[in-house]
Amino acid sequence: MARIVGTALAGVLLAALVGAPAAHAQDPPPFAEVVSGQELIYRGHFSAAQLYFSRLGEERAGDPVGPALEASALIWWGEARSDEAFQADLIDSLLADAIARAEDAVQAAPPGSAQATALFWLGTALGYRARQAELRGRYWRAARDAKAMRTALEQARALDSTCIDCLLGLAIYDYALARASAIARLVARIIGLGGGDAERGLERLRLVSEQGLLTRTEGRWVYANALLRESEREGALREEARRLVGELATQFPENPVFKRFLDSSGAAP
Repeated sequence: MARIVGTALAGVLLAALVGAPAAHAQDPPPFAEVVSGQELIYRGHFSAAQLYFSRLGEERAGDPVGPALEASALIWWGEARSDEAFQADLIDSLLADAIARAEDAVQAAPPGSAQATALFWLGTALGYRARQAELRGRYWRAARDAKAMRTALEQARALDSTCIDCLLGLAIYDYALARASAIARLVARIIGLGGGDAERGLERLRLVSEQGLLTRTEGRWVYANALLRESEREGALREEARRLVGELATQFPENPVFKRFLDSSGAAP
């Protein structure tokens, strides 16, 4: 189900000083610092983005942002190469690190915006890991991580109802469960994930694509892929999907993922 986290249905969210005791009290990286690294990903400079977030993870040894987004850079890079197994072991290691850091940050932070931020990054890392598990057919692992992702992001929203970025993972959860394969739906029922809600998922994706802060670009990418899939039922949605990705391709012309989407979606369904 989480296949669409990070690189969407075709392949797309979406977070210290050296020395553990001080790391938990450190503020997260500035917004502009995170966005600068994300821009490298979306511009198609995947190697540079990986290095950027690797260094961020080293400089802020207790913060989950570095390893979570280094994994994101590798996921996008693999998508650009059409190689779902690209750096899979390294991605797993990075996400395990990000989840451990985020769990520690959740425990250390007082209730409020700081804890909501830690929960957002926990949900983000769990969502990426669920995606990786689903790609390999590990549906039980994917389902467990997806359920944990939903819990983390719902808790974040309970602490901070203005967290539009939190809606990306929740939207993917809703949409992917509603459109899951038969085996994925069976696992979902057994593990208690529910049946999903495609309409709510699409509406949340639309909201993220328009109002997200850290997740707007990724939200637009995932939303476009969802619309393309929905165009099998309602053909007019294909042009909206192409419009969204066309804007991304204009903004980030060096990213081969966007160009390939436009080339492949141009054919008649």
